[in-house]
Amino acid sequence: MAGADDLVLSFHDSCLRVSDVRLLEPPNWLNDKMIGFAFEYFERLQFQDFSSDVTFISPDVTQFIKYSQGDDLVPFLEPLQLHCRKCVFLAVNDNVNMESAGGSHWSLLLYRRDSAEFQHYDSSSGSSNSAAAKLLVKRVQPFLGQTSKISFREMNGPRQENSYDCGVYVIYITEELCRQLLQGEKSDIKEKVTSATVKQKRTQLLDLINSLRR
Repeated sequence: MAGADDLVLSFHDSCLRVSDVRLLEPPNWLNDKMIGFAFEYFERLQFQDFSSDVTFISPDVTQFIKYSQGDDLVPFLEPLQLHCRKCVFLAVNDNVNMESAGGSHWSLLLYRRDSAEFQHYDSSSGSSNSAAAKLLVKRVQPFLGQTSKISFREMNGPRQENSYDCGVYVIYITEELCRQLLQGEKSDIKEKVTSATVKQKRTQLLDLINSLRR
């Protein structure tokens, strides 16, 4: 019988263990490792043809960015060449402790160069992630190479109907936005990302992990 710490998948910089994969079973809240894996998959495989246009910043790096300043950020952000990217995706967490994983809610922050704005997609209307998202904007903005003013906008996006699907919404909304902004798909994200399809996305993620193990 597999233990909770047994390795299930090593995919580039992402490592998933049994305890991480079990979180795909509802009603579990996804952790930073699962979201980090999805971002890694988007970058390395699903949207690899657009690597010069988009950057997916992993949740652990995002957490560091949120509570760092000045020169501390340079080694993390300069190599990402954000000044060349059309889109930058960051998973926002309400955890206030930089030293450890945790928090109780995920949301998505997207930078779009074409509209010179940060867009915040929060699947829970009652969350307080807006402050954390605005703090990330303040930290990341100097590395974008954009001299004009960059605005911040709360988006009227898909809404979760429970207290535990926020991480799946972040993954799914990221995927659909990439389809629209990078691949030119025309679709209504609120029609694509629903409570029913989010439930299916958990199963699809598990199937993806199993396929990558082979």
